[in-house]
Amino acid sequence: MAKEYFINKVLATTVVGSYPVVKGGGLKSLFDPLHSAVETAVADQIKAGIDIISDGQVRGDMIGAFTAKLPGIREQQVIGKVQPADGPITVADTKYARTKSPKVKGIITGPSSLAHGLHISTPMYRNKEELALDLAAALVVEARSLEAAGITLLQIDEPIFSTGIADLNVGKQAIETITAAVHIPTCMHVCGSLGNVLDEILKFNVNVFDFEFANNTANIDLLSRRDLGGRMIGFGCVDSSIDRVESVPEIRKRIEKGVEIFGPKTMLIDPDCGMRMRSRESAYWKLKNMCDAAKEVRIAL
Repeated sequence: MAKEYFINKVLATTVVGSYPVVKGGGLKSLFDPLHSAVETAVADQIKAGIDIISDGQVRGDMIGAFTAKLPGIREQQVIGKVQPADGPITVADTKYARTKSPKVKGIITGPSSLAHGLHISTPMYRNKEELALDLAAALVVEARSLEAAGITLLQIDEPIFSTGIADLNVGKQAIETITAAVHIPTCMHVCGSLGNVLDEILKFNVNVFDFEFANNTANIDLLSRRDLGGRMIGFGCVDSSIDRVESVPEIRKRIEKGVEIFGPKTMLIDPDCGMRMRSRESAYWKLKNMCDAAKEVRIAL
């Protein structure tokens, strides 16, 4: 099973990815205004007790952070054939995180979500589906670079899938273009309600499905009636959409519900989604309380 390759801990904790941007000052910030934000995100995750951290994804929104680097795209317009970036996009920040923690999750925005965040202004592509497949081919280079940097897990974010807008057959082909190109375990994050798409999503060839359960409790019931086929669940148990910090007992109750359904060895514990829109204080304490709750459940087992 995938879990044997990347974490030897029951109910290990991780993040979906993004963290509030905390800018610093000083001479270093003149050369790289956001490096201090990376440092803060990494330090806060480690202090909170996260087992598999991220680089904080502080360098822009999930669409622009990638599309700004891909030839064939100018701002939000696709103006030509999409090609791989001239160099790594997220690898430098990921390498920094690796110097601070042995377990780091590499994260890329999925081809379908990128495609639906762009406007096609070229006859090169007839539709978003053709664009998504070329985006997948371009992202293979980034995925392999992250693998070479020593990441523990590659996460592909596809929030568009829960909306029903994207063609899931093409989405599956695009995702598997990336997952087939690496040898490390892979994860797909889909936020929102899964009611209309779950059966199709569970056909994707990834090692971990990361879903939200705190803000979408109906997802728990949906998943309880599905065969995961040996895959793991990234169990979103903290609501990322609000600043209110859930208590340790509140989060623990959610985790225990997940354990009843999935079993502890199948679960990775994380927030519902990224924390970018939260305050630093809220984001930190949500992660800290989540880690403390997971620890309590782990001890009780």
